[in-house]
Amino acid sequence: MEKTVHTSHTSLEDFYREMTLKLGKDVNSLFPKGLHKEIGHFNVFDIAQTIRQVKLTSEMPYNRRKYYKISLIRGKNRAEYADKVIRIEKNALLFATPKVPYHWIPEDPAQTGSFCVFTEDFMVKDRPRNILEDLPIFRPGAVPLFEIDDELADEIELLYAKIKKEIDSDYAFKYDLIRNYVAELIHYGQKLQPAEELPATHDASLRVVSMFLELLERQFPIESTDRRLQLKTAKDYADRLAVHVNYLNKRLKESTGKTTTEIIAERVVQEAKILLRQTRWNVSEIAYALGFEEIAHFSNFFKKKTALTPVEFRA
Repeated sequence: MEKTVHTSHTSLEDFYREMTLKLGKDVNSLFPKGLHKEIGHFNVFDIAQTIRQVKLTSEMPYNRRKYYKISLIRGKNRAEYADKVIRIEKNALLFATPKVPYHWIPEDPAQTGSFCVFTEDFMVKDRPRNILEDLPIFRPGAVPLFEIDDELADEIELLYAKIKKEIDSDYAFKYDLIRNYVAELIHYGQKLQPAEELPATHDASLRVVSMFLELLERQFPIESTDRRLQLKTAKDYADRLAVHVNYLNKRLKESTGKTTTEIIAERVVQEAKILLRQTRWNVSEIAYALGFEEIAHFSNFFKKKTALTPVEFRA
């Protein structure tokens, strides 16, 4: 029987419930003009307004959001990920994706800035697939939070001013224009990321690497205690991709510097940390969901990777 668990996924409906409480407005007044479901969802907000009704150290839920979010945050704050804490003293540019849970805590009474929220279908209008997932800034495993100087923060603030001006306008094609502004925001972030040097391998090899990483990410998130990880070993993935395990391992090693087994283990550890923090499942249930037959095997695996037992990490 499936166990009832504490959920920590935030839908757009959840987001707007939070906004009505923070802004003291009717939910219908928050929706932008001229937005219809065929083009997806987009909106933009001032950070100062959204935290005005909230205690300074109140915590935004540590969760996976079911939408994308880009924030320009001016003021001291910190962001917590499954295994990282990043502190920002002045200005931050933060990219949130449905696949990377995080926990944001403002630490400045005069915090300002802006953020926009949008769905996948808003940015991939008239495209057959989600192009956002091809962008380095939104790849699983990334921590896309950047501390930026005043000059760059001012530039991005001007871009948000353009977005706010357009969203309130009656221009018939304003969302096409806003989509371009959002793409510009994304490129600001990608310029801040360290360049990844990939070996000059054949296109077919790169496709195998890309397909492996996509297949790996499809196994997550684990959302119920009776759903188990289906692909657990390097051979499982090689068989699904119809390649020899040695070929897969060689291509991943060339591209990432890590073996197939190492990459799988890192992702399992990341999910284990998320489940330990986000759910009320006991360690045995988490071990089972992640494909371990014995709780002792899971505990040994987790301690080897993190130097802590699951119980110690949760505490």
